[in-house]
Amino acid sequence: MSDTDNPKFAAYAHPGMLVTTDWLADNLDNPNVIPVESNEDPLLYDTGHIPGAVNLDWHLDLNDPLIRDYLQSADFSSVVGSKGISPDSTLVFYGDNFNWWATYALWVVSLFGHRDVRILDGGRMKWEAEGRPLTTEATQRAAVDYPAVERDDSQIRAFLPMVLDHSKAGEPMVDVRSPEEFRGERLHMPGYPNEGSTRGGHIPHASNVPWKRAANDDGTFKDADALRAIYEAEVGLQADDDVITYCRIGERSSHTWFVLTHLLGYGSVRNYDGSWTEYGNTVGVPIEKP
Repeated sequence: MSDTDNPKFAAYAHPGMLVTTDWLADNLDNPNVIPVESNEDPLLYDTGHIPGAVNLDWHLDLNDPLIRDYLQSADFSSVVGSKGISPDSTLVFYGDNFNWWATYALWVVSLFGHRDVRILDGGRMKWEAEGRPLTTEATQRAAVDYPAVERDDSQIRAFLPMVLDHSKAGEPMVDVRSPEEFRGERLHMPGYPNEGSTRGGHIPHASNVPWKRAANDDGTFKDADALRAIYEAEVGLQADDDVITYCRIGERSSHTWFVLTHLLGYGSVRNYDGSWTEYGNTVGVPIEKP
């Protein structure tokens, strides 16, 4: 069950990781396909969502309430099971603002090894622009038992010690924040409160590629050739590189993680979710400013 007949998708390393709005519309009655909405704006889901979609709140549903970490296995199983998600469910993530929180939610769910995860190309923006239906009716899905699976942080997640070693060795890192943040002129994106860290700048040896460069104006991902032109021709990355992505809190960098891992097929990409909020507040670590 895939949308790989799409010629744009066929050129990606893993074509099945994306679905079109047409495909999702045709599969809304399929009980095994569950649209999962995850937004920057936590109130947006209630104003209207894709019929049958469940809401996965990045803050309330995915994060441990007491420690700076994601849910442990039993809590994750409880959350997704309560939304009617089983291990065999096909999860189609989508959201606002170019799918940045949708890719973040997919990345977190991937830590728990859920097998069938996709992104709706264009997200909520494209679905709405095409005049497709939204509903305010609460999605009714019967709760299921989702077996507890240990979270695996070893393959796609980076922690501070690894980042420091990576930087010292000059291994490739992609800082996906705005140029103003990368230069140390801001601590958050333009237009947002300037918060989150005591110092501005970037991790030594990181390259700056703002995350949204990977997207078209309609919210869809750029095609494979355009993505290679950015990350390979401009930055010099190669598919066999060991890459770390980061931003301020890990959500924007999950978008670039998705692009490098699933669209370009890079074999080793880790998202540093501690990102600049952790790094810029850590005593004794080096930073750079242009």
